[in-house]
Amino acid sequence: MSDRLEDIAHAMVQPGQGILAADESNGTMQKRFDPLGIENTADNRRDYREMLFRSEQAMNENVGGVILFEETLHQKAADGTPFVDIIKAAGAVPGIKVDQGVQPLPGHDGETVTVGLDILAENLKAYYDVGARFAKWRAVIAVDKSLPSWGGIRANAHALARYAALCQAAGIVPIVEPEVQMDGDPGDHTIERCHEVTAATLKAVFNELDEQNVKLEGIVLKPNMVVPGSNAAKQASPEEVAEHTVAVLKRHVPSAVPGIAFLSGGQSDLEATANLNAMNAGHSAPWALTYSYGRALQAAAREAWGGKPENLPAASKAFTHRARMNGLAAKGEWNEGLEAG
Repeated sequence: MSDRLEDIAHAMVQPGQGILAADESNGTMQKRFDPLGIENTADNRRDYREMLFRSEQAMNENVGGVILFEETLHQKAADGTPFVDIIKAAGAVPGIKVDQGVQPLPGHDGETVTVGLDILAENLKAYYDVGARFAKWRAVIAVDKSLPSWGGIRANAHALARYAALCQAAGIVPIVEPEVQMDGDPGDHTIERCHEVTAATLKAVFNELDEQNVKLEGIVLKPNMVVPGSNAAKQASPEEVAEHTVAVLKRHVPSAVPGIAFLSGGQSDLEATANLNAMNAGHSAPWALTYSYGRALQAAAREAWGGKPENLPAASKAFTHRARMNGLAAKGEWNEGLEAG
């Protein structure tokens, strides 16, 4: 694969392909495994992720990149093959989550800022040497009637831009992820409020990217879809979500960006697929509109597996189906009747 940032970014968002977010920390995996009665051991985490990465149809046809947790970036399959090599053999790009989580933002009650810039340059070099060619940094934007503040938006936008500049200096494509939360507290905001906050956030992010001389041709944007809060009295149809989301993006995201890979947030598997499909089926856009899903790609597979080796083929089948559905949605070719498969 070419080492040019723009070539790597385009490879991650080819038609019908998206990004598998397999970057759950060990603590998050505990939360995913506990309801299913799965022991959270290194071997179980390895076996589960090996099942995902060896699902050949899904990986070859519908996954352009895989976001890894640091443990997984260095991990090997049961036969000793590095996961990075398995991912590359499938034609996908290995990547790495690099932020160190969020902390309260001083002077801004209810808001956070993502941390980890102080150690990022050194870490990126090590990640590149192992094989990572893109990275991910998530900023969390809380939303209610009074939040976010402009200071909160600006602090997170600046951190995202600093991170992106450091990535590109290291030869790594940055996934820029400003997430306006749909499932925060109280999570009862309207789709119009999400539209307003998402617009302000994206405007600030791209202003900061410009200030830091980030090459837009060598990034992938990972935003939220414009949706009502998870506890809102009125929910929205896929067509409404598509109309609001594409309108915000067209106003605030330059056409130089190769691709937009949405996070699923608190959406169900079906909602995440239907909303993505509505964007691609009903709207034209200058960028690829695709997915960067974690739970919305993995939940069915994890449940089918249940920690039992004999269930790995069924889990792989469930993952392959979900990946195929989202691959079709990324081309505007999905319909609910296909879910019966």
